[in-house]
Amino acid sequence: MLRIDDDIAIQDWELTETFSRASGPGGQNVNKLSTAVTLRFEAARSPSLSPAVKARLRRLAGRRWTGDGAIVIRCDETRSQARNREIARQRLADLIARALVAPKRRIPTRPTRGAIRRRLAAKKARGAVKTLRGPVSDE
Repeated sequence: MLRIDDDIAIQDWELTETFSRASGPGGQNVNKLSTAVTLRFEAARSPSLSPAVKARLRRLAGRRWTGDGAIVIRCDETRSQARNREIARQRLADLIARALVAPKRRIPTRPTRGAIRRRLAAKKARGAVKTLRGPVSDE
């Protein structure tokens, strides 16, 4: 079980881990041991996440979200399979934790009368400068 916060915990049946050979560090072990971890989380079928959280999670996951509603996270950073498992699970937990935070609703505001006046005065001054750059009369 993967605990996200006090209320939400991901059950083991929702997670699938597969191991494969990793590229990168490992020396001769690279050709013998399967240390890379591919963690698959069935997000669309998860009963512990609300539809709003699932929608935010889908947007945050980006291309890690598959067509059948799963999130796939691959980790092959270290030479240790156990450490790669921890890293992959932590990445998933962080992603879900970010999706749990609802974005603040933006309240539209209007510019103040003084701000409008200052903006128009600056436009007038700029226009006057550009007018002075015009052709010089013969007078």
